[in-house]
Amino acid sequence: MHHRATPIRSSLIALSIALLAGCGSQNGAADAAASSAPKGGGDSSLQVTMADPAPAGALELNVETIADGLATPWGLAFLPNGDILVTERPGRLRVIRDGALVDTPVEGVPEVLAWNQGGLFDVLPHPEFESNNMLYLVYAHGERKANGTRVATAIFDGTSLSNVTPIYDSTPAKDTGHHFGGRIVWGPGGKLFLTVGEGSKYKEKAQDMTTSYGAVIRLNPDGSIPADNPDFGEGAAPGLWSKGHRNPQGLVFDAERDILWEHEHGAQGGDEINIIEPGENYGWPIATYGVNYNNAKISPFTEYEGTKQPFKYWTPSIAPSGFAVYRGDLFPSDWDGDLLIGALAAEALHRVDLNGMTQAGEEAYLRGEARVRDVRVGPDGAIYITTEDGGDGPVGKVLRITPAN
Repeated sequence: MHHRATPIRSSLIALSIALLAGCGSQNGAADAAASSAPKGGGDSSLQVTMADPAPAGALELNVETIADGLATPWGLAFLPNGDILVTERPGRLRVIRDGALVDTPVEGVPEVLAWNQGGLFDVLPHPEFESNNMLYLVYAHGERKANGTRVATAIFDGTSLSNVTPIYDSTPAKDTGHHFGGRIVWGPGGKLFLTVGEGSKYKEKAQDMTTSYGAVIRLNPDGSIPADNPDFGEGAAPGLWSKGHRNPQGLVFDAERDILWEHEHGAQGGDEINIIEPGENYGWPIATYGVNYNNAKISPFTEYEGTKQPFKYWTPSIAPSGFAVYRGDLFPSDWDGDLLIGALAAEALHRVDLNGMTQAGEEAYLRGEARVRDVRVGPDGAIYITTEDGGDGPVGKVLRITPAN
């Protein structure tokens, strides 16, 4: 089925640019754009309404360190033979084998742009890894004046990579070291889903369909574009599945619910969890539940015609990174189907308790111990997380979490 993207009139993009130029000004262009644009609304007071922090988690946990001394461990992946792969943002791929970190990093990793928030991001095995030894790597590629988010494939023999082949580059190149996105997952039909950020200072490009800024991308395994991707109009960037995102660093496919979950950083407030649907626009920056870091409004709207509302948002921000849906037998049965989110600013592992599709509550674990960058559920049913210090200091860890009882 060929999906037609949700129609957003060009005045919406004009309004977003006007808003970014100065919300609330008396500028005539802004007034004209607003008068001709679709209706925005919602309660703008929610942008500065601070919610209470999630309560401390009630379940007692065992926390085991299985690797330490890592520099910003960004992504985890589990191989069929029991090895665990972990990326370090400065550009190294590491292996945890037989419960211990292999001293020597994997050889043959492609050169990455290790600048600001850029570097080596996610790693993902091919579904047929046992027979083809193929990995997918996501990383910041290019130079400071012209860079983007790249996906490449490589063959892994247990110690080194070979046949590194780029299969996707975000477009156009940008000149910032912020907001790369960088999460990749397998979704329905054997398709690859990738997140791409909007480069921070180019936030209006999240509403420009000719760019891949602020998008979820859908690809065939070889990097080609599926014929049934949504139609985002003439000149649309290749691979668009959804638009209107800020900096998505969480993506997970929930097979039992048939839902692609995504979360993204807001600015000061307005972090979001979204249910990603083809052709939809998720509103950034024309609708947000946060404000800028200097407390100025980004948009007067929390809702906007033609855009989707988040499933959940956080104000103040927790700075979400890493995402998993719990499925397994180790944890209590009421954890089944719950959402697990790492928090960088809030320094915690968040559990969003779902009763079906209803949010029944939220709790935070390991609060204040470290920034949580990635969250995965392992084949053994344990929860695995990576922690960091906010820089690239070699203090990052991989932790294995199980119930204490």
